[in-house]
Amino acid sequence: MKTPRILRGTALAAAVVLTAGTAGPVFAESGSVRTTVTDGTASTTDGGGKGRHPGKPGKPGKPVKPVKDESAKLRAAVTLHNVFDHLEGLQDAADANDGNRASGTPGYEASGQYIEDQLRRAGYKPVRQDFSYDQFELNSEALEQTAPTPTVYTAGTDFTTMTYSGAGDVTAPVSAVDINLSGDRATTSGCEAEDFSGFAAGSIALIQRGGGGECSFGIKAANAAAAGASGVVIFNQGNEPADNDRFGLVNGTLGEPSTIPVVGTTFAVGEALAGTDGLELRLNIDAGVQTTNSFNILADTPRGNADRTVVVGAHLDSVPEGSGINDNGSGSAAILETAIQLAETTKRHPLQNRVRFAFWGGEEDGLQGSNHYVSQLDQAGLDGTLANLNFDMLGSPNLVRFVYDGDGSAFPDSTAPRPTGSDEIERIFEEYFAGQKLASAPTEFSGRSDYSAFILNKIPAGGLFSGAEGIKTEEEAAVFGGTAGEAYDPCYHQECDDLGNINRRGLDQMSDAVAHAVLTFARTDADLRGGGDVRSKLAPAGTELQYRGDAL
Repeated sequence: MKTPRILRGTALAAAVVLTAGTAGPVFAESGSVRTTVTDGTASTTDGGGKGRHPGKPGKPGKPVKPVKDESAKLRAAVTLHNVFDHLEGLQDAADANDGNRASGTPGYEASGQYIEDQLRRAGYKPVRQDFSYDQFELNSEALEQTAPTPTVYTAGTDFTTMTYSGAGDVTAPVSAVDINLSGDRATTSGCEAEDFSGFAAGSIALIQRGGGGECSFGIKAANAAAAGASGVVIFNQGNEPADNDRFGLVNGTLGEPSTIPVVGTTFAVGEALAGTDGLELRLNIDAGVQTTNSFNILADTPRGNADRTVVVGAHLDSVPEGSGINDNGSGSAAILETAIQLAETTKRHPLQNRVRFAFWGGEEDGLQGSNHYVSQLDQAGLDGTLANLNFDMLGSPNLVRFVYDGDGSAFPDSTAPRPTGSDEIERIFEEYFAGQKLASAPTEFSGRSDYSAFILNKIPAGGLFSGAEGIKTEEEAAVFGGTAGEAYDPCYHQECDDLGNINRRGLDQMSDAVAHAVLTFARTDADLRGGGDVRSKLAPAGTELQYRGDAL
């Protein structure tokens, strides 16, 4: 899952929207195979040939008779043993390449080769979609209070540099911008240019987190820069949403390079700064950007209506700090094994809708791969994408079975888009878990994972998540087990995110839910984007008889 780190990225000029009647598609080299994605089709040619020409998008075709209790058959085939084998393959890729699988590194290339080999063995024809982006590189960082009380703050504990922060050494007075330290601490601090009315140019802006999915850290920083701020400090909001730490250290990305230094802090640091008269700070950030080349891996089922494509995605890259086995080897392994077993179990009963399995690159650098993929779709491709199912972190040690809140009922104040059909995706997951006698809980569409570009383009989306740096509550521990007061994944974005950082029972349960949902949306003939109910053409998903995996 995306949060900032020492290296981060933003899309380069490759992010060009292709529409019918505009310039020709951009090709990505993949050995001797070229890949282009414009109308939603991953066409492959050996140096020539024609892609397909879609008909009217989004209309269901003739239903294919399913196998009785097909979901149970597929879930039985998607075993934890096989999923864990894939995690071992990804761990091997990291171990042989400086301990990580970050985009643009040999470890990512080795991970891609492993995925491609497994897909080819199952009969798929995977293709690479290449892209480039600017990656943030942090060399050094410092935050000090120079007045009234000289104080040196600790990097990584009290503050951290936002990805794509500008470089600079600035000492200046601090001006708070529309912050709220009382009550529920609801705020849109820095979200509007009007928030900076009366702001003294040259000051450092003190801004509070908040404002929902449409008010990013990048927007806050850009508004501050436009108002003449010499630097920005963004502190955590200090409220208590369900699965998100709003008191700890803000470790965020601006999405694109800033012209001024920008750091994030804890709520406690921000609150103390806001209450200090005569405050002056020094921000000293040495950072820059470098161009990184990466790729997505796309693999389509050979049958199914291409004008009703279900994009099933998981990001393949890790952060540089570790091998990223939970984040997000777990999601990649689950969709890989689902793809393998789907090819086998549906040989005699082809799917209603095409499924495109997507292994995204550059997620940890700002959702680069998925953003690039969607940017390359023309209108027919956007219209012909039935849904996006996103799976990011499925084996957190202190997990909760989170389902993205597609209907907005749990997070009514969220400003993130919820395209029509997202509610149905949420319902399918909730009903599946209920049928297994397993609890689930909603999680906000926060824009922190690869569904973001899809929902911003009015494509229904949903998926699963088992928790990252957020802290498990007493109520969650009572329902899901685990330890209250501790992070869902204590190794999130750390070196210890390896094979020992997986909740095997939880990963087994989540992998089964992945398989069920993929098959459900591959079979449905519902007008999902028109608000139709998804009526699975499968027998009801029966309760799992036993746990098919290793002990915790």
